[in-house]
Amino acid sequence: MGAASADGLLFVYSDPGAVPVAEFNDWYDNEHGPLRLTVPGISAGYRFQALDDEAPPWLAYYEMESGGVLDSPEYKALWAASSAREKSIMSSLATLDRRVYELISDSGSLMSAPAVVLAVAQSVPPEMEDNLAAWYTQEHIPMLLAVPGWRRARRYRLTSGTAPAYLSLHELASMAVFEEPAYREAMSTPWMKRIVDSAIGRERRVFGLHKSFG
Repeated sequence: MGAASADGLLFVYSDPGAVPVAEFNDWYDNEHGPLRLTVPGISAGYRFQALDDEAPPWLAYYEMESGGVLDSPEYKALWAASSAREKSIMSSLATLDRRVYELISDSGSLMSAPAVVLAVAQSVPPEMEDNLAAWYTQEHIPMLLAVPGWRRARRYRLTSGTAPAYLSLHELASMAVFEEPAYREAMSTPWMKRIVDSAIGRERRVFGLHKSFG
């Protein structure tokens, strides 16, 4: 199980738009990301680039004690003290999709920095909520963790942002896991089909590690 000190997640999709990618990465890797790790309660941060050729092309997420960290004076002071470059790039991004989540469950093994992450967000009708939770607990997560190279599976509930209500965040050793027979089996059960058929606003994204912070 994950530590209690990482029950919150700040999850951000971004697209640099007209900002040159080299400048965007230099700013994020050497200024924006490291500064977030100076805030008490934020324990780690990771940046990823899309491997699925879909947009937005960049993902960053930060593990934190709770969503309340984002209301702290230290976090709010970051913007007040931000550089001219920070303000210019932030105002120029084509996409800045910022979501805050609270942890529901954490299964598998901790990784120092996941090589690949699979992020699946979805909502379901109210009458399917209990079924969704049971499916993850009783079938889906156990089957995925039996796939060679599937390291960790976390479930989150959205607390802030415009997005589906639930996020499952999976840490993988490599893209090879998607070719494993056990993965194909996990994705083809009758229960899986019922969940997917009932899903509202389902998103599935795959990213490779670019940089870790903290």
